[in-house]
Amino acid sequence: MSKPIIALTLDYETNKEYSKFPWYAIRENYFTAIEECGGIAIGIPHNTNNANLLLKKVDGLLITGGNFDINPNIFGENTIHKTVKLKEQRTKFEMLASEIILENNKPLLGICGGEQLINVLYQGTLIQHIPDEIENSLEHEQSNPRNEAGHSITIKKDTKLHSIISQNNIMVNSAHHQAVKIPGQGLIINAFSEDGVIEGIEDPSMNFCIGVQWHPEFFIQNSDKLLLKAFINSC
Repeated sequence: MSKPIIALTLDYETNKEYSKFPWYAIRENYFTAIEECGGIAIGIPHNTNNANLLLKKVDGLLITGGNFDINPNIFGENTIHKTVKLKEQRTKFEMLASEIILENNKPLLGICGGEQLINVLYQGTLIQHIPDEIENSLEHEQSNPRNEAGHSITIKKDTKLHSIISQNNIMVNSAHHQAVKIPGQGLIINAFSEDGVIEGIEDPSMNFCIGVQWHPEFFIQNSDKLLLKAFINSC
């Protein structure tokens, strides 16, 4: 039986810790999680010229997280918070790749910054720095290891995410200082934390278009595996 091929977006680094020249990076567990759930994962470069040709070859796209932010100018804000870190070429490629995938109604899953990118693609906005905008916010950049839970979230009923996970509340890890502010056109909220921060979004008109703020590739709870398996099955 054939397995779906899932494209994973890569991070881009210019520091010289690994090489004297610019290099791509991704955590191994993105690959192993996809493989454990029945797919074959491949990393794709930030090549906008051949994006159409490349994405025709895959069955789905996963936008990974990373230690960077989307330029607030893209979603209409002129002031940029001092904590914001940009990787303009990566954002440009991920926006284009997501557009191509959605135009072909192929499954799209956004993880952490990937959820934020989907929201901006749908013309939504972002909270640039949660501690400055949400009073008494949770620790969304958890101090404990990423392979442990950081806080709980509520899954909204009558959403695709709820139909996949079949739970109202789950524990998640948390590694972000930004979040969805106003959901983009056509998107609905499918999860939120007790401080009101949006933890998940989806486009109910698509075969599979979901963004989550946590990192299910760590398989902290069975709900993480259920989500990735549903993504792979859609692919």
